[in-house]
Amino acid sequence: MDLADWIENLFENVMEHFSPLQHQALVPQQVQQIAEEKQMPQLVDLKKDGLTDEQLKKIMPLLSTVKRSLYLPLLNAAMEEFEINTPLRMAAFVAQLSHESAQLRYFEEIASGKAYEGRKDLGNVFAGDGEKYKGRGPIQLTGRMNYRDAGKELNIELEANPILAAAPEVGFRTAGWFWKRKALNSLADVGEFKAITKKINGGFNGLEERIKYYTVAKSVLGIV
Repeated sequence: MDLADWIENLFENVMEHFSPLQHQALVPQQVQQIAEEKQMPQLVDLKKDGLTDEQLKKIMPLLSTVKRSLYLPLLNAAMEEFEINTPLRMAAFVAQLSHESAQLRYFEEIASGKAYEGRKDLGNVFAGDGEKYKGRGPIQLTGRMNYRDAGKELNIELEANPILAAAPEVGFRTAGWFWKRKALNSLADVGEFKAITKKINGGFNGLEERIKYYTVAKSVLGIV
């Protein structure tokens, strides 16, 4: 039984204990909360050399059980695809994603994106580009140019359909693509975490929080 079927069955069982009016009030978020309070079945076959569910839970304690099960295979696949394949690289990558996406809970920037309007350095040369190409995915891919370049590399029409970058199946790959494009593995290999932050953020916004995630990730992955 896959995750969708399991949640659907759980939802039907829960509904038996509610009146029709209560049915309307039980939103998907509440169903997810109920699911997390039950014993979850084993839903994924974890990769031997990737992050484990327990490791991801320690690094991102606010990420729900359901989302961990959904995201972990995608995260591990992206790290394998883009050679984020050592403890130092993985720690740096996951720490940066933790900050950028609030522990993988947001795959689209909360702000409108208007602040990026007219940013030629991001390729935003047409009216409306700021909002259209706002930050999406766990690393917050931003700007028409990055959407276009990532789309070409990944063979996905991101420039024409930028909302696709917010889909986890795509977002983890765009994060890996951006990491590779900026040559961040080489910085991770020598522990240059602050320099990685500058490459991703353009500055050092949230550096203290990023370092906290990095410290936890290194500990979880056995880096002294």
